[in-house]
Amino acid sequence: MLVSLLNAIDRFFQFLAAPLLLISRLLLAWFFFPAGLEKIQDYSGTASLMSSHGFPAILLPLVILLEMGGAVLLVAGLATRLTCFALAVFTIVANQTYNSGDPNQVREFLYVAEFVTISGMAALMAVGPGAWSLDAFRRKSAAAVEPAARDD
Repeated sequence: MLVSLLNAIDRFFQFLAAPLLLISRLLLAWFFFPAGLEKIQDYSGTASLMSSHGFPAILLPLVILLEMGGAVLLVAGLATRLTCFALAVFTIVANQTYNSGDPNQVREFLYVAEFVTISGMAALMAVGPGAWSLDAFRRKSAAAVEPAARDD
């Protein structure tokens, strides 16, 4: 009885996989896109902050591109695993640089919260973006072309 119930619950969540993965991608994008916008709006302040932590300010356009471009790719579900990997590495470096070692309770909370974000990206790296994504469309298109190519 318990096994049947657990199997039914599993099937229910498998049925919801595509919308749940889309929601996950949208929430992660919502985290990164505004962060990139903030850096544009306070470009000189962000450049100074980066420099004060040992990062050359010349990297700031790349950081903005990663955050905003990564968010767009997540929404579309394109290159999702690679995007999540890049954003996770970036988040780990930024978190260690800006949030660790500060006794401030807000920074301590942010330090932990960043790892929750990284766990979401790790899950997307593991399972992929879901059926409602350009990656899924790309895979379906490639699979449709491959058999035709073998017939030639």
